[in-house]
This record gives sequence, structure tokens and C-alpha cells, in this order.
Amino acid sequence: MRVCGRGIRLWWQGSNCGGGCQPAIIAAWRQPRHLVEERAMGRDAWLLVGALLMGVGAGLGAAEAELVPPKLLSIRGGLGNVFAKLEAGGVVSIAYFGGSITAAPGWRPKTLKWFQATWPKARVTEVNAAIGGTGSDLGVFRCGQDVLAHKPDLVFVEFAVNDGGAAPEAIYRSLEGIVRQVWRANPETDICFVYTIHKAFIPDYERGFCNRSTTAHEKVADHYAIPSINMAMRVAELHKAGKLIFPFPPKETPPEGKMVFAHDDCHPTDAGHELFTQVITDALKEIQKASRPGPHKLPEPLRPDNWEHAKLVPIAPSMLTSGWRKLPTDDGLGKWFGNRLPAIWEATRPGEKLSFRFKGTLARLYDLVGPDGGKAICSVDGKVTRTVQRFDMYCTGHRLATLPIAEGLEDKEHAVTVEVSPEQPDREPVLKQVRGQKGFDPKRYDGTVLRVGYIMLLGDLINP
Repeated sequence: MRVCGRGIRLWWQGSNCGGGCQPAIIAAWRQPRHLVEERAMGRDAWLLVGALLMGVGAGLGAAEAELVPPKLLSIRGGLGNVFAKLEAGGVVSIAYFGGSITAAPGWRPKTLKWFQATWPKARVTEVNAAIGGTGSDLGVFRCGQDVLAHKPDLVFVEFAVNDGGAAPEAIYRSLEGIVRQVWRANPETDICFVYTIHKAFIPDYERGFCNRSTTAHEKVADHYAIPSINMAMRVAELHKAGKLIFPFPPKETPPEGKMVFAHDDCHPTDAGHELFTQVITDALKEIQKASRPGPHKLPEPLRPDNWEHAKLVPIAPSMLTSGWRKLPTDDGLGKWFGNRLPAIWEATRPGEKLSFRFKGTLARLYDLVGPDGGKAICSVDGKVTRTVQRFDMYCTGHRLATLPIAEGLEDKEHAVTVEVSPEQPDREPVLKQVRGQKGFDPKRYDGTVLRVGYIMLLGDLINP
């Protein structure tokens, strides 16, 4: 889950904190406590998430005419290529592209084991491309690095929950961009959308509709004939029948005959993941019966402004002033975040700059926020566009983030500069919480640090 200024995103969207930070939380890996807690989500944060998500559920959701009825399985164009390869006993790579529900040791490894057991002569491997708390808007930028670089035969896409607060138009742009990137790279790669659930989606399902984000995913799936499996529908059915409950406290004994799907509003228990796995594997059996191998054809775009050309661009030393250093990859932050940011550049002194030129319409940075995070002064074509804070009220540890520089630009050449500000963020909201804790070190909350891994572009870098 995520929280951002325009919706529900428990993922740092890099809002301009000069005007007020937006709360955000991410927990993608098990790491030492001083770096990041796996589920660093306090009760107040979850209450905020629930309230915001309810706002995009039944209460403030789209009109029913805009929502689509759920189907447990929509076969559409099928998954003929991966099934043919499995039947032939070949080497098969399956990418799992999603958020924390996919990152968890749940339906992902369970379905992988099912593939391996069902086709023992094939060598089935996985690409774990899941990052907790992220949606398709980051996914479209990291698709090339985290998915396509591994040449998958099948890509499961799970972003319906983390896209929960995004406008449908934004989902179309990013999700369609992912599909077009995959099939531009290899038209024989199969794609399957899978839909998970948040408690706030239940009212829509019980009225006979998919929630807003899942509806947007279904419209993309229809346009590109991508099969989809709706596990959320089964959860909602069991919930309505009184056979399944969530959230339910982990230390309490559940009522007899009721399955505890989740202890919070969306992250399944093992039983919940078993339910997901059963729905998925049952659906895959039906998809196989109706599938024929062959290349996927790219139709005309659903939206001409889709983000097919979104990309991550490595940072070159020539872009940096002399005070930046590359973090070692065998220890600390460089090690902990190295699987997503293989090169992290750090600047601590005010005035240090990152500069580049590109032709396109959008620029962001893929970076880290944390206790010592500073402020970034962003300039485009010589004009300051915003000052972005790299610290918020949840920064008791470091986490992945995106820093917005500018978007909606004219599609032409632009010069970008990101400078370390001499001003520090207001850390008092966090310091009030941690001062009395054992081992508290005020030095951890002092600094003007920027840590950057990639440039995110809609467009192309212009080499100096």
C-alpha cells in the first residue's frame, strides 16, 4: 500500500515537502532495524491508509457505470507460449512483478513450486521483481532492469492494490507502458494480470463490481487480450458468505469455521496465500486448455500518451560535482539496496550538484530517503521548479524513493540540475518519537544528504 498526495500509495512519491510532506512507508527487504523495519508501519499509519483507501472505494469511487463486473478468470489471448515451453521440457523463466503481496513468501513461491511439480522435466526459474509498496507507476520505469533484462517467458503483473489510489488515466499510462515494453522486447513473452485485494475494495465487490484500479487493469487487459485472474473476487465471495475474516489480530483465536485471510487490511496470512494459489493454479489449468502458442501483436495504443518509453538511466560520474561518492556495495546501504540500485551516489555537502540534459517530458530520480536526508533543489532550464525533502515522519530508517523533478514538459531538450540544499528538513516530528528509545543517536538525524541511484526519464538522455 502507498499514500501519496493524490491517492493511496504507501510508497514515497517524492512530493514537494516544501509544501508539506506526504506520509509514506516501504518495507521491501529484511534488514537490520537501524536501516528499515520490514513492516515499519505503525497503527496510526494503517488508520490513515484505511481512511484514504475507503475514500477511493465505495464512498468516493467512480460511478458504477464506469466499473466492470468481476470475473474469476478471463482467458482472452491465453498463455500459449509458456505452456508450450513447459510441455517441451525447456528452460522457463517466470517473472513476478508487483508489490509487497508478491514480495512475501506466499503465492509467488507457492505457484513457482506448482509449476515445477507439474512440469518436472522443465527447468522452471523465477525472477522476483516485487518491491513492497510500489505500483505500476514505478514499475513502468524499472521494468527493463528488473524484468526484461532476465528474459522471462511469463510475467505475472500484480499492481491492482498498490494502484488503488491512482486515477484510472494514470494507471492506463503506466500499465500500458509495461505491456508495450514487454512485447517490444519479445512478442513471445506471455503476460498474466493477477488481482489481489484490500479491505476497502470489498464494498465494490459485494455490489457486483471490481474496484476502480482493478477496472482500469481490466480495460488494459481487454485491449491487449491479456489473461487475468481475480483472486480478490474469491476473497470477497467468502467474506460475504461469512467464511473468511480480515483484518484479525494475530494473537487472538479466530471464530470456529472462519478463515483468517489477513491480520491487516491486505497482506494475506499463509492461509490467504494458499487461497490465492488455489485460485491461480485452477485458472492456469483452464487457460492452458484454451491457449495456442504464437507471437503477441501490439495493437494501436489505448492511450497515445502511455509510458512505453519510460526508463532508468545510470548516473555517470561526469554528471556529478567533485563531492559525490559511490557507496561500497559490500556493506551498509550500498549492500542492502544493491539489488535495486546497483550504484548509489551520495552527496553530503550543500552546493553539490547532479546535472544532465535530456529530450522528453518527465524527469525524476530513483533514490533513498532516510533519517539524515536533506533537501534537493531542482532546476529545469535554469529555473527552480521545486525543493524536495528527502526525509519524512516515517524516516527512522532508509528506504527506496522517487524524487520528482518535473513532468508535463514540452517534448524538447531540457537541462536539469539537482543541488544539495544547505537547509535541513524539520526532523522534530520523528525526534519526538525516538528520543527516549534505547540507543538513540541524534547524529543519525543530522545531515543534508542526497543518495541517488538512477535518473528516471520519459525521453532520452543527451550525452555530453
